[in-house]
Amino acid sequence: MATKFFRISPKGSKFLPPRVNSGSNLCLHPRVISSSPCLSQKNVLFKKNTRNFQGASFSTLSRFPGQKNPNYNSRQFSSEKGESDNLADLSPRRNFPNKYKETEYFGYKPNVFTGKEEQKQKVINCLRNERKSIPDESIEDEVYRFYDHLCLDDYYFQMEPMEMIAEHIEIIYAAKVAARASHAREELNIHVKNENDDSAIYMDSAPVTQMELDKSHEIEQSISKRYLDNPNDNALSFRLESFTSTANIDRASTENSNISTFLVNKCNFVEPPKDLSSSQENPKIAWVSDKTFLEKASEHTIQTYQNIMDTVLTRFGPAVGVFEHQQRSEIRLVIGYRRGSIMRFYPSISNLLRYYGLSSFRTYIEQFSNGVTIICYNFKSDNFKDTSTSTSVEELFGQITKEISLLYCMPHTDIDSMFTSSKLSIQEVAYAHCVRVFCEHVMNKLGSEYTSLSAILDHSNHLHVEILDTIKRRLSVLAFTRTKIHDTIVQYPQLVRMLFDQFYLQHSIGTGSSPRLHRAKTVSSESLDPQALVELPNEKLVETIQKTCVNDDDVSIMEMFVKFNSHLLKTNFFLTTKVALSFRFDPSFLDQAQFKDPLYAMIMSVGNEFRGFHLRFRDVARGGIRLIKSANTEALNLNARGLFDENYNLANTQKLKNKDIPEGGAKGVILLNSKFQDKPALAFQKYIDSIIDLLIPNEQERIVDKYGKQEILFMGPDENTAELVNWATIHARNRKAPWWKSFFTGKSPSMGGIPHDKFGMTSLSVRRYVEGIYRKLNLDPTKLSKIQTGGPDGDLGSNEIKLSNENYIVVIDGSGVLYDPAGLDKSELLRLANERKMIDHFDTSKLSKEGYRVLVRDNNVKLPNGEVVNNGTTFRNTAHLRYKADVFVPCGGRPGAININNVDQLINENGKPKIKYLVEGANLFVTQDAKTVLEKTGVVVIRDASANKGGVTSSSLEVLASLSFDDSSFIENMCVRDGIQPEFYNEYVNELKEIIQKNADMEFECLWENHKKQKLTFTSLSSKLSEMIVKLDNEIYNYDKLWDNKSFRESVIAKAIPKTLQRKIGIEHIIERVPDAYLRSIFSKYLASHFVYRYATTSDPFAFFDFISNELIKIDT
Repeated sequence: MATKFFRISPKGSKFLPPRVNSGSNLCLHPRVISSSPCLSQKNVLFKKNTRNFQGASFSTLSRFPGQKNPNYNSRQFSSEKGESDNLADLSPRRNFPNKYKETEYFGYKPNVFTGKEEQKQKVINCLRNERKSIPDESIEDEVYRFYDHLCLDDYYFQMEPMEMIAEHIEIIYAAKVAARASHAREELNIHVKNENDDSAIYMDSAPVTQMELDKSHEIEQSISKRYLDNPNDNALSFRLESFTSTANIDRASTENSNISTFLVNKCNFVEPPKDLSSSQENPKIAWVSDKTFLEKASEHTIQTYQNIMDTVLTRFGPAVGVFEHQQRSEIRLVIGYRRGSIMRFYPSISNLLRYYGLSSFRTYIEQFSNGVTIICYNFKSDNFKDTSTSTSVEELFGQITKEISLLYCMPHTDIDSMFTSSKLSIQEVAYAHCVRVFCEHVMNKLGSEYTSLSAILDHSNHLHVEILDTIKRRLSVLAFTRTKIHDTIVQYPQLVRMLFDQFYLQHSIGTGSSPRLHRAKTVSSESLDPQALVELPNEKLVETIQKTCVNDDDVSIMEMFVKFNSHLLKTNFFLTTKVALSFRFDPSFLDQAQFKDPLYAMIMSVGNEFRGFHLRFRDVARGGIRLIKSANTEALNLNARGLFDENYNLANTQKLKNKDIPEGGAKGVILLNSKFQDKPALAFQKYIDSIIDLLIPNEQERIVDKYGKQEILFMGPDENTAELVNWATIHARNRKAPWWKSFFTGKSPSMGGIPHDKFGMTSLSVRRYVEGIYRKLNLDPTKLSKIQTGGPDGDLGSNEIKLSNENYIVVIDGSGVLYDPAGLDKSELLRLANERKMIDHFDTSKLSKEGYRVLVRDNNVKLPNGEVVNNGTTFRNTAHLRYKADVFVPCGGRPGAININNVDQLINENGKPKIKYLVEGANLFVTQDAKTVLEKTGVVVIRDASANKGGVTSSSLEVLASLSFDDSSFIENMCVRDGIQPEFYNEYVNELKEIIQKNADMEFECLWENHKKQKLTFTSLSSKLSEMIVKLDNEIYNYDKLWDNKSFRESVIAKAIPKTLQRKIGIEHIIERVPDAYLRSIFSKYLASHFVYRYATTSDPFAFFDFISNELIKIDT
């Protein structure tokens, strides 16, 4: 998006948007909900003689239907024709329309310290009579230059003790002497640092060398870390004033002998800090400001900050404004953001400004009691008088605005040194960082040798499988490590620039990003000729890479940049309104040796706090979003190495599990970065918002979309995200996503959600399989011993306890291990299940003499049999492998908890298994090769894709209701208000339970009968059924003749859609409202699943023809 300029005049507001047609939507911020205009609408409040050109952020108003913000009543701007819409036509300075009156204050009011002259004389006397460190003949000159040439505000002299001022003068004098002695008069080395809990002062000479530059950056980092970035609600707030001298402080110095002074003081608010979420309207700035700020700020500054604050409070990312006072020759860059939403933002922005050769002569940072932080940089317009005619001031600040939004996404990367050394621009660094993440997760790390070995070995032999698995894990660790990828990128900056140019050419079109500035080093540097940027074929790029790189590994890494660019379909990289970077890929580049089943779509999201992926196997697909935390660095490295593989496997399992429902398989994962383990909500919010950027059109900044079709994603909760889906639903609505009602399942009943835990939806299908085994084998469950992972605090675990009647001997959950060979007290387990509490709340007085509880926090615990447990966490992690029981129902736990490397622990020395029946409620708890080993020993194993599909069925029908109702009817019939469930809601939930049990019974009977006839294992049959359904589903979906038969189509859809929904809405309205792609998925999946369950054992090639013919006959009759 090009920077937009506003002219405010008594006759009304006129809008001049560069590169935007006059007929376009003129609202600067497309993401504010309809009841709230954007920041540009509020600029009518600004002084009429000030020019504003504005960057933006976006809406996160957490309001549900009907809520409005009473503060926004300003009128919309109109477009003025006849003005230039080309940035190149705007000269650097003359196009600012009006001048701010000299008699009015533009920024802060000058502070007047009436005792300054008297203090100055006292300082002279102190230096001459007490301190005696400066020669008498130099004292007065040093003092006068300090008072008059450092541009220090009188606030400094008023607040600092006389002795401290004298000490600062001594420090500067000593630096001058040292510089003269070393014959480097232009390189003063002054660094003052005095920090206290409630205040600080820093003095720093203008940086000349890289070492000096690093030292200056350290001051800003120190200020940010100690005073600005504390995210706690009860943390102290601070304000900063920074001044840079405009004249040399040393008469003998040639240049650069300037000093920057930073004053930090604790805020003294007008009122105590208030909880922002408790108020539905944005506060007046006077209610939340520091008293000193209100005394010093001009009327214009207060109005400007109020508008910036309002925007920040109704949006997610930063709000950026740029203003010029022509008569005073000043330009102000004002940035607002929520404290705690980003760390190290202030030093990152300062680095960016230094990169462009900009130096702020005054900088202010104000923190407000509502959590908003505002930074204001002030520049002298004379700094730009030598700006190249090809780069206007407006264009420069438009680029800076964009790059501030990029810094908000990633204020720090591990290749920042390439930016500070000017080898890469900030955009190139961000791009290289994202490609590094891409390489780390999707590069082929196994090689052709692994593929050849895999083809030779026998995959039915679990020893061979174990060898392959071990080799695969080691290759994943050793080949193309994060360090290797990083070092290669740093080694070839010229290749990174070349590859970024190609990325820029393909995806920046229409976003207003400047081709002259994305690689500029300073304002005065020679601009890059946009005509020199030419799109190159991949063959030419690869040839250049091969000629430049010194070894094959480097070539492989740099070629991933080419794959990144060529398979990228769309990205939000060049939007100004972003909080994390997102990339939608065509995943056909993935190596088939590692990823056997092809993905339909791949999204990567990278933010300051996280990295994440979203994978799906079909256009219409759904799956949960899992957020992964790491206890330490080792765990983080382990989680990072397996992140993409875990995401792929979860989505693949979801594909098989979703065999009865319209949506294909999908899954999302979010991995928290090491320093942000306490920021799960923030990471989730940025991940979701970045994906929404790719799904809905942005009227002001249209991204390049090489996919070219509408995409709708359906998501749900998973590990560590269940409490966040309400926010996602509201945020999608505030972003004006038309599919906001169906975006997330698992939301609260007040938003139309159907909670699985409350109604036991997942447990209904798991239990149906458990009871089906008992029924077929004539077993009495009350006489069977049982192990369960996933405790009474969880959804599946709690409901399994409530529904079951076996004799529990072991329950393992996040808090530890509970064991009693005599049987755990069922009433106590039910109490915990009803209260949703972990086993650390179990009353141990109800255990027998042989029973025990070992918690993860326990060490050196002696068990009743004399065994000593050294570490409770280690004991918990392997406890599921040590006990013997009839039934094992995993209802929680990490994927691969039972795998080829530890499955032998479930088999005794005689080859007999410790368990007889295993129904896998938890996803991927047992790897397929481990399942095969158990089944060979006689264990009846029901895999997750069959057993726990009740939850996905419930969620799918929740989505269908969301798509079928209009907004008002949805709220009336699906939203629980004041704890009262609408009549329709109750009826619909009851029908959903019946459908879940019916689907489970159909598949179980099919599995059992085919197991008897074909002598195949249950897990292989389950996979076979799922694969048959998925394959047939795809064929029917793409077969137009069946779909084009209207009467047949509507008949099948009517059978598939719950009758309760049809009676309430009418089948014709459902068909009208539900997207065609979704209806077609309902149609194809219903036919595919019902045919396979009925005819799975047949080899008759005409069976499907007979099935369809019978269905058609039913319609005719």
